[in-house]
This record gives sequence, C-alpha cells and structure tokens, in this order.
Amino acid sequence: MMRIIILTLTVMLMACSENKPKPSYPETKKDEVADVYFGDSIEDPYRWLENDTSVATQDWVNRQIAFTDTYLNKLPKREAIKERLTKLWDYPKQSSPYKSGDYFIYAKNDGVQNQPVYFFKKGRDGEERLLMDPNSLSEDGTTTANGFSISDDNKYISYRLQHSGSDWTEIAILELATLEPIEDRIKWVKFSGVSWYKEGFFYSSYGKPQKGSSFSGSNEYQKVYYHKIGTTQDQDYLIYEDKAHPKRGHYTYVTEDNQYLILISTEGTSGSITSFSSLANGIDDLRFKFIDESFETDESIIDCIEGRFLVKSNYHAENYKLYWVDPNSPSIQNWTTCIEEKAHVLESVSRAGGFITCQYLKDVESSLEVYDDKGKYMYDIELPGSGIASNLRGDIDMNYAYFSFTSYITPPSSYEYDFKTKTSKVYFTPEVEFDPDQFESKKVFYKSKDGTKIPMYITHKKGIELDGTNPCFLYAYGGFQISIKPYFHVRNLAFLEEGGVYAVANIRGGLEYGEAWHKGGMLLNKQNVFDDFIAAAEYLVSENYTKHEKLAIHGRSNGGLLVGAIMTQRPDLAAVALPTVGVLDMLRYHKFTIGWAWAVEYGDSEDSVHYKNLRAYSPLHNIEKVAYPATMILTADHDDRVVPAHSFKFAASMQEHQQGSNPILIRIDKKAGHGAGKPTSKQIEEWADIWAFVLHYLGE
Repeated sequence: MMRIIILTLTVMLMACSENKPKPSYPETKKDEVADVYFGDSIEDPYRWLENDTSVATQDWVNRQIAFTDTYLNKLPKREAIKERLTKLWDYPKQSSPYKSGDYFIYAKNDGVQNQPVYFFKKGRDGEERLLMDPNSLSEDGTTTANGFSISDDNKYISYRLQHSGSDWTEIAILELATLEPIEDRIKWVKFSGVSWYKEGFFYSSYGKPQKGSSFSGSNEYQKVYYHKIGTTQDQDYLIYEDKAHPKRGHYTYVTEDNQYLILISTEGTSGSITSFSSLANGIDDLRFKFIDESFETDESIIDCIEGRFLVKSNYHAENYKLYWVDPNSPSIQNWTTCIEEKAHVLESVSRAGGFITCQYLKDVESSLEVYDDKGKYMYDIELPGSGIASNLRGDIDMNYAYFSFTSYITPPSSYEYDFKTKTSKVYFTPEVEFDPDQFESKKVFYKSKDGTKIPMYITHKKGIELDGTNPCFLYAYGGFQISIKPYFHVRNLAFLEEGGVYAVANIRGGLEYGEAWHKGGMLLNKQNVFDDFIAAAEYLVSENYTKHEKLAIHGRSNGGLLVGAIMTQRPDLAAVALPTVGVLDMLRYHKFTIGWAWAVEYGDSEDSVHYKNLRAYSPLHNIEKVAYPATMILTADHDDRVVPAHSFKFAASMQEHQQGSNPILIRIDKKAGHGAGKPTSKQIEEWADIWAFVLHYLGE
C-alpha cells in the first residue's frame, strides 16, 4: 500500500511539473563504460568526469557553472539575503585560548574578515601580541593558517598552511622572538599534527603525489618522520612506516612529560591500534609496544600519571570509559578501570588544573564532571544552560581553564573556570544582531521505522502557527561516529527570520548514544540512517510544522550521501534537496584519495555481501526517470576529501533522468575544498544561494 501511495504522489508531481518547460541542460557526453560486479553489469557512462584535470571535464565544469549562475541570478531574494547575511555575520568573534609552551594562543575576527586573526600572550595577564593574520597570505582569503604550536624551549612556533580548501598542508615555522619565518618548510602533509620534542617535531606525511593526481589519487603509505630545526625535509628522520599495509594511517604525539612517543594506527575512520615507545634514549632507539592490536576499539592515551597511562577507550564500553594501563605490562587484558562507563557518552577528557575533567554527552547536551587524579568523582561544573560545552583547555599546573558554550539560539561564548572557587566567569561573549528571546529551540523525540526513539531539535520564531504551511529545513548527518550537536550558526538566522523552521535530526550512525548508535547506522545497517531521516520528515509533517511541498532537505559529505539516497528512495518526501560535497558513487568511492578509509563504515563493493547492500542505496545507481525535487548539488574543485567526481556524475545523471521542470543544478565552488577554512566571503555567497534557492522553490 505504501509503495502505491508513493508512486501516486510521484505521478502527481510529474503531472504538475510537466505543465512547465523542462530546463535545457548543458550537453554531457556519454561513454560506453561498464564494470561487472558478481555477475551484474553496472554502466558508468560519465566516468570521464572522474578525470578532474582533463580539458573535457574543465569545459563541462565551466558550462555547468554558467548554467547554474543563470538560474541563481534570477532568484528574487538572493541579493537581499546576501546583504542580510553580511550584516548578521559582521560581529566580533573570539575563540577560547589554549596554552602552548608558556603562551596562550587564540583567534579573533572583527566581523567579516575572511580568516580569523591569531594572537598570543605570555600567561593569563601578558601583553596581547599579533601572531599572524592569514588574510595577508592571499588576496581572496583562500589560504588559511591553523594548528599553532610552540616548541618546548619557547623558541619556535609551528603552524599549518592550507590552500584553496585542500586537505594537503604545509608546516611552516616562525622564530617566536621575532615572528620571522625560518627556512624550514615541510610539504605534502595530510591528516597530521605537529608534536614538538627537543630540537624538532614529529609529523606524518604521504609524500609527494604523482603528477596530475594531487586531488584525486589514492593516499597510501603514510609515514612518520622527525624534523630537526635547521635541516631540510629530505633530511628528516624516518620514525615509522608499514610497507605491508599501505592503507594504514599513522599519527604520533609526545606525552606531556616528554617521556613517551604515542603511535596510533588506523585502517579506517573507526577502530585503531595504539602503541608507544619510551623516549629515554631519544629517537634513535624507539621500540614500540602495543596496548591494543585489534582494530576493534578506539582509544587514546590522555596522559601519564605516576607511571601509568590514562586511556580513554570503548573496549568493553560502548559509551567509553577511562582505564589505567601499566607501560610495563600494557596488554589489554591487564587494563584496570579508572572511571567506569556511564549511561551517556564520554566525549573527551582534559587534564587541566591537575584534575581529570570528563565531557559527557547526554541526550545531545553537555555535562562536565571533575575527578581527582585517581579517578574519584568530585563535582559537576555548572554550565550556563542546556547546550554544548567544549572541554576545559588549560594546563596541568594551572588552577584555571577555559571552555566555550553554545546552543542553536545561543551564540558561542568563552568562560574562564576557576578550580579553587569552582566558579566560571565570562571571558568573551559576542554581540550579535539577534534577540534569542524571539526564538525557541526544543528537543523532541520521534520513532523511526523500527521503533527506535530518535532525538531532533526544532528551532523557529516563537508563536508560529502549526498549520502545516511553514517552510522547513531538515538537516542530518548519520555516520562516522560524528555527533551533530546544537551549535549556533549565524547563517541560519536568515532562514529563521523568514519564518522558517530549522530542524536537525540526530539519526543513527553518529555517537550521540555511543558505539551502539554508531553501529546501528553503519555497514549492513545503513538503511536505518535513511529510515530515521524519512521518519523525521514525516514527524514534521504529521505535527503540522510543515508539509512535503514546504520541506527542504540538506546534508554534507556523508550527509550528502544521506540526501542523495533519500531523493532516490523517496522523491516525494521534499520539495528541495541539497546534497552537498556528498559521497554519491558507493561502488567506486574507495578508489579516490582517502576514500579507502571509509570501507569500515560503508563496506567495499569488491565484497559480494557489501556490494549488494551498497548497490541497493547508492544514489548514483538508483536514479530513475521520475520527478525529483528542485535540486542544487554543491561541491568544490579542490575537494580532495570527497572528490567532486561524485557530484559531477550524479548531476549529469540527474539532469538526464529528471522529469518535469524542477531544476537540477550543480554549484561548483572554485578555489574551495570540503569546507574547512572556507573564507567568510565564500560562506556568505554559498548560503545566500542556498537560502534563495530554498525559499524560492518552497514558494516563499
């Protein structure tokens, strides 16, 4: 019966849309390309678009950009929304400070600067000094600087440079006394921090990619190096490599007491093995010992306290707990409990003030609990309200620390916490042109298809009528242990001020309720994620917040996959769809950049069981000749996380198959990547386009 209803609605939508002329899309050639998977022949006529550097692909990109710009330029509210967003965005912002060496480092933005400006000072009351203004590094703000870290002797400060949103970074060094750069420069670094030790630092690198494959080639054979200040990169000391396992990633850091080098190796986005080596004899005599070799758990060594490692792990604890691990007998069977697992998720652990502070997530709200250095509970830190707090940032020997707090209608503020008085005071609070008393944000619970209770936040102006006519924007993610938490985003105010309802569903696949919640939305359970999202939309309709013709759906990255799958499974669910930087080809995702690491989440199409599952929901492979929602696919030319080929092929196929007049647009951002470090100007332009498109095709 449900299938008949869906088909009937789809036919009705097709009939209505066919009264309008169909868009004349840019021509896209088709090749005769096919792969055979376990007896199934799967056509891939747009594979040529995977070659992002070819002349043909660049020509297609330019024609699609021109076509999309023509559409967007006609949207009546676009310029007014852009002006409003620019005004809303234009307020001073400041991050919470963090301690590195003897100094505190923090970022400021006076309003609409493209990139935050970094400052530092010695101690809490030291003189504020400008550290670096990344806006001076490029004319258009597409070069970013981040990850500032000061050497143990307080002589140097390292930072990471990123260009055009790419995941590739360069490590550069300044002399702290003069803030002048030194010649040392480390290139082709990805997914790596910097950990200082004596005369240099540890880092991880994949090495220089082959020509033409910088943004699409598979990232393999990551190695760990030690760089000594004053030498060149080709002289760096190889610390660790694994020739037998090219698709393992490796990350290192030095413990606070400089006694141990920690090495974490991964085969994907969840599951790891952790080892360590004493640094007593320096880097020439490293002998790594494992505390876990299973890849079945996730753990991190927080600190070394009185000769024992403090370890956060989900070993026998789906909500995570804290263990003691003896370096002399580190095998997992010898671990002992420091702080027991709780009914809610342990997100992070801090050692500020000499205490152990645990940040928990309970029904998608934060709590901070303080323990002594033996693991004995002391008290909860009182937070400003219900929302999301960051964990304390400080140092072991300081009696104060910093944290931030926010919610969907609370702009992020920073607080200084005093361990002696057990009180917090405002360190910085922004002044936004926005009155939170005019809005409300509440958490509801709804049931998914299998009866699972799912939380969802709904934010809107106070006093709206629940008559089913409100424009509604539904967002979710659903994967990779990523919890979607109630953060304030100034961009959403432009939609809320128009009378919009902004909803965020905390569907399975994240870590909102621990590893069980994650596993409930991964691999062969992935359909649960889509069912959870569909149920969220149906709840919003049934409770008269909106109706299907007034609903827009949005997701980024893995959430882009979510929206793509929903579009092909339920084309009648929403009037507008926005799959953004999405994983849309589930049969070939693992062949590009870091995509192989996602197989632990999705499964691999080269396995017969997982192939069948992936084929069943892969957005690219489930497009049919039906009426789809007004769709704007968003991607970027420098996205080397989820390569733009996913969006290119999906757009080409959608334009080919779409029935009726609803447009299928692809918005391709130039000199931008997966999202991190995107300049303010580009963010404003992007969200002006999104809100104008959404409001227009929701009939507002």
